[in-house]
Amino acid sequence: MQSNLRSRLSYLVFVLLILLSDRVSKSWIVSRFDVGQPVPVVDGIFNITYVRNSGVAFGLLSGFSSPVKVFLLCAVAGIASVIVVAYSLRNSSGNRLLQGALALVLAGALGNLYDRIRYGYVIDFLEFHARSYYWPSFNVADTSISIGVMLLVWEMFRNEVPARA
Repeated sequence: MQSNLRSRLSYLVFVLLILLSDRVSKSWIVSRFDVGQPVPVVDGIFNITYVRNSGVAFGLLSGFSSPVKVFLLCAVAGIASVIVVAYSLRNSSGNRLLQGALALVLAGALGNLYDRIRYGYVIDFLEFHARSYYWPSFNVADTSISIGVMLLVWEMFRNEVPARA
């Protein structure tokens, strides 16, 4: 019982550390960069560009304006967070890969949810490109979600039971 509580607490600390790094990085960007002004870090490959993303992943729905858009996007992120926590609690805290992946997804969802509630948009700033092709800007929370989802897929295939003939 105490070991389970300690494991759960370590995942909570992991979530809080990711949230803290997301908040600190976004605060730093907002205080030092102008919106839309690319600052080359690795010339021709990587820029820091402060973007206010009012859409979802990769800027989808940015052009769609509706008074309920922010509310709906916050509701979706909130519901997803509740589902992730519920799934985490229903599974063994000893499954480090699963719990770590869920912690990454939760931290990322909460990081971007904070932005949406506070600003009505998500602060993105990491921009990779090759020549004229630009990957949509993203942030620490997006990275956390992406890594978490990849680990969840890996966990899913790792534990898949082969079908019998």
